[in-house]
Amino acid sequence: MKTKPYVLILYYSRTQGTQNIALHMGRGVDKVAGIEPRIRTVPPVSSVTERTAPSVPDEGAIFCTKEDLAGCSGLALGSATRFGNMAAPMKYFLDSTADLWAGLHLVGKPASVFCSSGSLHGGQESTLLTMMVPLLHHGMVIQGLPYSHPELNSTRSGGTPYGVTHVQGSGMNNGAKLSTEEAALAEAAGQQLAELALKITGASN
Repeated sequence: MKTKPYVLILYYSRTQGTQNIALHMGRGVDKVAGIEPRIRTVPPVSSVTERTAPSVPDEGAIFCTKEDLAGCSGLALGSATRFGNMAAPMKYFLDSTADLWAGLHLVGKPASVFCSSGSLHGGQESTLLTMMVPLLHHGMVIQGLPYSHPELNSTRSGGTPYGVTHVQGSGMNNGAKLSTEEAALAEAAGQQLAELALKITGASN
């Protein structure tokens, strides 16, 4: 049985801000016929070094496998911002995908990036730009967020032409809850990524 084409929305989030972007992007993908969202996360990097400590807990959010990544028609990659870069758990996962790189599994597939930070100038743009680098090494086609979306001009919190963002600082957007503009941009980004995935990969055929 042939698997329905899907956009993999892969994120790492500690306080739900980045997770909420992922969920809204999934709603955007759902607006496009012929493709579906597959939302996955990555496990935290454990500081426990004993051999008996499990690498993946028995309970919690669904963790991404390399098969999920290899089989996607498009990828939305998201992370909480850590000093202007992606969080270590996401970097750890991407560092394990050299076999997919060698097998050219992601070449030509569309991708976008998203993130959240605790302050308005918390390194969002540098995080998005550095998240693009491993995707370019995989040969993926990077999609930004065009100014044809009016919310990109009206937002007073998250939102950049490099990808969807969320500002989670106290007093800005009620914590992890996305602003109206952030939510609209996330859904728009999910929809446009799904549409591009169908066009590039021919997944609708």
